[in-house]
Amino acid sequence: MDAQDLAAVWLTVKLAGVVTGLLLVVATPLAWWLARTESWLKPVIGAVVAMPLVLPPTVIGFYLLLVLGPHGPIGRLTEALGLGGLPFTFAGLVVGSLIYSLPFVVQPVQNAFEAIGRRPLEVAATLGAGPWDAFWSVALPMARPGLLTGAILGFAHTVGEFGVVLMIGGNIPEQTRVVSVQIYDHVEALEYVQAHWLAGGMVAFSFVVLVAVYGLNRRFAGDRP
Repeated sequence: MDAQDLAAVWLTVKLAGVVTGLLLVVATPLAWWLARTESWLKPVIGAVVAMPLVLPPTVIGFYLLLVLGPHGPIGRLTEALGLGGLPFTFAGLVVGSLIYSLPFVVQPVQNAFEAIGRRPLEVAATLGAGPWDAFWSVALPMARPGLLTGAILGFAHTVGEFGVVLMIGGNIPEQTRVVSVQIYDHVEALEYVQAHWLAGGMVAFSFVVLVAVYGLNRRFAGDRP
């Protein structure tokens, strides 16, 4: 691999790490609300969160360009705050990846919270724990399998993105060119050997991720009474 390949790998790992951390912060309270609420808004919010699962990535990227661009509402806000535009920047990649990978974290965490049921929280309440204490001391530890699975899937899905990152980030070396875009560039230039190195690495990475997810699920399933 040459210097551009290594730069793309590093940028991809950096992007996936940042996005995964933000996803856990955003997805955990959202998943908790979806797991606990009886509001009529639950199916609406759930559908909005899950839309990246069915929408083409280019559609998401296109609308993100409109919203984050200089004439979009968020774009005008960032310009007014002196932050500049988000499209074709690393920050823009983070926003796009956050939205596109959100359901891959929310859904396993939500399932883990729903599997806990209400009984453990009711017991914690009878022992004097408030809602906040019960969440941190009971719900989160019991939802650890879902949190780990969500983090792994969120990281892996961010690593494998192509359409959204290409639309919102373009193809700027060392700034927005991630591994998936670098592979595309190699194939377009008929550089199949270089493409094989990166693509083979992605295949190996995907296999390791799936083994980890299945292994975690099997381990935690065996720990249940």
